[in-house]
Amino acid sequence: MKNLTAIAFAAATLLGTAATSSIAATAAPSAVKPTVVLVHGAFADSSSWDGVTAKLQADGYKVVAAANPLRSVKGDADSVSGVIKGIDGPVVLVGHSYGGAVITTAAQGNANVKGLVYVAAFAPEAGENALELSGRFPGGTLGGALAAPVTLPDGGKDLYIDQAKFHQQFAADVPKAKARLMAAGQRPIAEAALKEASGTPAWKSVPSYFIYGTADKNIPAAALKFMADRAQSKKTVAVAGASHVVMTSHPAEVARLIEDAAK
Repeated sequence: MKNLTAIAFAAATLLGTAATSSIAATAAPSAVKPTVVLVHGAFADSSSWDGVTAKLQADGYKVVAAANPLRSVKGDADSVSGVIKGIDGPVVLVGHSYGGAVITTAAQGNANVKGLVYVAAFAPEAGENALELSGRFPGGTLGGALAAPVTLPDGGKDLYIDQAKFHQQFAADVPKAKARLMAAGQRPIAEAALKEASGTPAWKSVPSYFIYGTADKNIPAAALKFMADRAQSKKTVAVAGASHVVMTSHPAEVARLIEDAAK
């Protein structure tokens, strides 16, 4: 009798273990969080995402802040696409400013990109470029804030924001000391990249989300709203009084929208 009891107990234990393993195996895929790939824009670098990155990492997300070359839409998109292809599992692709034009192209052909998040970013239609889009609506003052162009060996031009005008133009809601550091470390963009026509946009086939500041001086809020509406944004957040670097001044709001896209 003791032997029969022991055998019955062992069988029940094995069945329970198998059932638990089956449940765990079933639940595992849904528990996998996407990797968040952050793409900075012109006059910024990957450190502009630091506040957002910290919040996402605290919530268990793997984050890659990709280096955007800022040379050409297609070339920059190819660079980001290479990063995406090296990631195993789903990806939420996030772009700021000109970085929005880059992710619009980079997501094409990458089936693991499950969501696009535009942070004060361009979401161009095929044939459009960043320069034309920013000038289509009133309110942008970037042109008057640029420093003298830097001529490159190939005859092209690099654009910077005048450091004395950087705070008010680019990051008005960031502490002055922080804005001075950002101005000194800004990455230039090739003028040709702002004039390059975009290809077929990924936002037509990938769910998209938008967040921007109502006091953006680089890309007018009206332009940002227009692009969000056109892309049939799943969720659009307009942060009252926020500047162009809404991800730096309001990292919690930006991180929250990214997590909405990730879910």
